[in-house]
Amino acid sequence: MKFLHTMVRVGNLERSLRFYTEVLGLKLHRRTDYPDGKFTLAFLGDGGDTEPYLELTHNWETPSYELGGAYGHMAFGVSDIYAACEKIAMAGTKITRPPGPMKHGKTVIAFVEDPDGYKIELIERH
Repeated sequence: MKFLHTMVRVGNLERSLRFYTEVLGLKLHRRTDYPDGKFTLAFLGDGGDTEPYLELTHNWETPSYELGGAYGHMAFGVSDIYAACEKIAMAGTKITRPPGPMKHGKTVIAFVEDPDGYKIELIERH
């Protein structure tokens, strides 16, 4: 078995694509419109040609979603978490937990929110 992707539904695809590409630095691998189904799928990754991907699903007639209580977060590794958070804050993104060591551990983490309110954990990896 091989992990392929994580899917999240977004209310405004262009806004979400700007966030994930311009603020977090992911690359858009492919985007496909399905007019008969009135939805678009966009797959983003770190620039390589292999999974895992983040799939953004935009249902054209649904402007927003209620976040589920079971959703936790996505996690992305960064080499300099303080610089990453500074860049993210300058882009106007909400930082819900500033960078610092996790409770009861030494790993340096931070949390931010995407435009739809999904939590994203940043983990410093050297």
